[in-house]
Amino acid sequence: MASLAGARTENALRRDAAHGARDHLIGCAAALGALLIAGAVGPFLGAPARALYVLACAAVGWWTWRRGPSAHVGAALLLFLFTPFVRRLVDVRLGYDTSSLMLVGPLACLMAPLSHMLGLMTSAGRMRRMEPLLLVIACVVYAMILTLFKGEWMSAARDTVKWFAPLLYAMLLAETADKDEILAAVTNVFAIALPIIGVYGVVQYVDPAVWDRYWMQNAPITSIGQPVPYSVRVFSTMNAPAGFATFTAVGLLLVWFRKSDWLSQIATAPAALALFLSLYRTAWISLVVAMLFCALFRATRGRSFVMMIGLCAATIVALIATPFGESISARLATFTEGSRDGSARERIDQYSALWNLSDSSLIGAGFTTVDTGVAGSQPVDGMIIACWQSMGIVFGLICLFALVWVTVSAIVGALNDGRAESVMLGAFGAFFLVQLPLAGIGSGEAGFLFWTFMALALASVPAPGLRHGFDLRRRR
Repeated sequence: MASLAGARTENALRRDAAHGARDHLIGCAAALGALLIAGAVGPFLGAPARALYVLACAAVGWWTWRRGPSAHVGAALLLFLFTPFVRRLVDVRLGYDTSSLMLVGPLACLMAPLSHMLGLMTSAGRMRRMEPLLLVIACVVYAMILTLFKGEWMSAARDTVKWFAPLLYAMLLAETADKDEILAAVTNVFAIALPIIGVYGVVQYVDPAVWDRYWMQNAPITSIGQPVPYSVRVFSTMNAPAGFATFTAVGLLLVWFRKSDWLSQIATAPAALALFLSLYRTAWISLVVAMLFCALFRATRGRSFVMMIGLCAATIVALIATPFGESISARLATFTEGSRDGSARERIDQYSALWNLSDSSLIGAGFTTVDTGVAGSQPVDGMIIACWQSMGIVFGLICLFALVWVTVSAIVGALNDGRAESVMLGAFGAFFLVQLPLAGIGSGEAGFLFWTFMALALASVPAPGLRHGFDLRRRR
């Protein structure tokens, strides 16, 4: 059968994606080098080690972007997964760092290639495709201005970077990289990392290491349990149970649905158990909803049913055949408590408090909160409260509208396309739509996952008047 000139077959697309996905090994090697050096040498360099690590991450970001988008996204993912662990190794020797400077490292990696955004901004067609992201940028700028008027310069800089770095990076990635290539690269990184962070998470629950105990005793996070055996809410190599559970759930979805070998599937078992031990129900619900979404499509239906059966079996085994069954069972039982649940009451109290603050709730308070939850997000439950508090009712509603817009666009894209890659992006749209009222997904580490997947989904929509995509020439 004759084909149109220049057309690429499905097999050719898969070959190109597989070739590009191998580039992630280059990125992983660069990120791993920075992590190992910082973990081994940093504790003996003193305070400058923290700033040097941020510079090293920026250098990794600059170098890996020259190798290609898949190399860069692989490096960034690895840095987000393991930087908090390296930070704890440094802190246990040098003392707790209240500024959490080393956590800026992964964001510096994302910001390194953002100079390429200037080329994309010259195309109205490309920017039109990213309209919801531009709305969020406008809302963040408004919150930043509010914060500056209050004289909170550090808060303005900190939170603006946490919002802008993953958001702008996702826009750049969507226009310079192949969707299948990026999904393959991220899947391959998770296939390697999940067994590691899963085993570490289980060990952390049984007997937390000295650096984990030290961090738990000093970190202003109240939802991580106690630094004693069998009392930790697992956060593994990351900064908090919420971040760890969200990354793990996303990784499990990718590996379960995009890896065909049984070895990769079986190797995720420790990560699934550690996800249970995080006791983070939002990630549990999001994971199930995403799997149910995949069951609606022919391309992923068979794998979805198999994985749901496997997940149910794993849950039963975890409940009756492990020493962790009592903790998991108690957490599962909270689903039946309704409004009596502690988290539900806290959210209701937060809404009530904001509603009674008529002036500040209308115009917003800016980025003036203390980061006590997930690294990179506000210390409140869900984006509704976060946007309301920092941006006010008007701009907060605009930001929430844009967030819902991108998640629904991903879901609609899956319904219109039906290919496995589009279904996965749609599943992540459903995943984050569930998380939106319950967790912070717009900035920092969670923002990296959210905006990357959602921008890839938006990039699948043809830009008006745009015939050729932006071609990033790789320099080897």
